[in-house]
Amino acid sequence: MTGVGSDAPEPLLTVDGLTLRFGGVHALDGVSFTVGSGELFAVIGPNGAGKTSIFNCINGVYRPQQGSITLDGARLDGSRPTAIANRGVARTFQNIGLFPAVSLVDNLMLGRHHLMRSGFLSGMLWWGRARREELEGRAAVERVIELLELEPFRHQPAGLLPYGVAKRAELARALAMEPRLVLLDEPVAGMNHEETEDMARYIVEVRRELGLAMILVEHDMRLVMDLADRVLALDFGRVIATGTPAQVQRNPAVVEAYLGGAA
Repeated sequence: MTGVGSDAPEPLLTVDGLTLRFGGVHALDGVSFTVGSGELFAVIGPNGAGKTSIFNCINGVYRPQQGSITLDGARLDGSRPTAIANRGVARTFQNIGLFPAVSLVDNLMLGRHHLMRSGFLSGMLWWGRARREELEGRAAVERVIELLELEPFRHQPAGLLPYGVAKRAELARALAMEPRLVLLDEPVAGMNHEETEDMARYIVEVRRELGLAMILVEHDMRLVMDLADRVLALDFGRVIATGTPAQVQRNPAVVEAYLGGAA
């Protein structure tokens, strides 16, 4: 597995001075970074460092007390999660959030709900715009299924999918949203070595085929260092290093805090 590049492209996402407090506890303390179009940007840190809090601020689950988040010049902070999804931000979850009794195809179609514009009546009758949107959505979902090689599981209930396939389906549902930015929350958590290698391959393939910007939160340092263009390291809600994987890997604070004192 190899990274795609090291030079930061023109920013798509800008996070500036993000501060999030719960009572007297700073979950995030003045966090700033940018993510370029097509870039894979990784965030590392131990449990409680603030990684998931960054995701929750970006997609509107949390509202920070200070700072700003902009996507291609449009402010995201203060917006509702549905509005942020409409602007092109998708997310996967560490704990699989698929509907277990629903087929893989229908789970992916649910990811396109925000793109549907037809009303209840036309949807019930399946005519006009509703029919066109359904057919267009099905075609888009089939393209994602082909990209992530999920064809054998197309009609299988999500609750019966093997764990590694279910994690891949999480990514597929995010891609079905037709996003500009994807937040990957520990995509290989709980996977064995073979499943991790497969997921890394699919992430690389998605970048090559779709050119999406991605933010990766992950504890697997080998995956992070192999795939990321740039890495941000957090410690107790504060940024202690930002740079290329090699730069961050050599940073003494990162070596001490995350790599057990050995580069």
